[in-house]
Amino acid sequence: MRVLAIVDGTGTGTAEIADSFVEHLEKRGTVGRVVEDSERTADSRGMSTGRTRGDQTYWLSDSGEWMGAGTSLLLDDVLDRLAQTCEYAVVEGYPDARLPKLVVGDATVDDGRTLATVDSPADIDVPLILDALEEVDPYETLGSLVARVKRSADEEYAGAIATFTGRVRAKEHADDDSTEYLEFERYDTVAEQQLATIKRELESREQVYEVLLHHKTGVVDTGEDIVFVVVLAGHREQAFRTVEDGINRLKAEVPLFKKEVTVSDEFWAHEGPKH
Repeated sequence: MRVLAIVDGTGTGTAEIADSFVEHLEKRGTVGRVVEDSERTADSRGMSTGRTRGDQTYWLSDSGEWMGAGTSLLLDDVLDRLAQTCEYAVVEGYPDARLPKLVVGDATVDDGRTLATVDSPADIDVPLILDALEEVDPYETLGSLVARVKRSADEEYAGAIATFTGRVRAKEHADDDSTEYLEFERYDTVAEQQLATIKRELESREQVYEVLLHHKTGVVDTGEDIVFVVVLAGHREQAFRTVEDGINRLKAEVPLFKKEVTVSDEFWAHEGPKH
């Protein structure tokens, strides 16, 4: 799923801008939408006052339409859910989120992920910004990758899905300095070609039907996921073996630069083959 956040610094709001992007994106695929609205509650939206006991409540219709209210979802939680069924998401607000952004007006955003900055809504070139969005890494989670392999044309032959998730650990030994975050950069063309090669060669194995590999770039905080390998296979033996080979080959063959930032130091390290 590719995500675009719209940040407004003009005071006119993002609703009409988001409408325009959603209209264009619906021609390309399924679209989710998230609105930052910290001042309103379920009751102020007219959602069945007195019927929202519990952390989350959903109203469902026979046609599949729904509304929801609750107290425990954050932006990442919503995006994780949308990533399983949507190809795109438009987020209104959240200037501090690490997402590709369109900044309108003088909003303060400084995270290196701004796709475009314009003075007013009239200056927005929607097709140009969406073309730039297609060049950005997609928002992937373990759930979105598992959902994708379940939609495989060969799903009916598969008896196993095996996964690997790598995450940022705070420390390896008790007396180590705590890691605050890792930052990953890669040789884009070379890395993508090598990932495609690994995927193709692993999928050539008997009864291995689909292999998905995804490694995040940019800043990844301690405790967050970094890398995923998901395998759809006929039996558990093929699935387990292919997951292990997949992560080992990714670490050994895909060129990545990693900066580790601890509470007292920072340093770059190279992973993958030397070039």
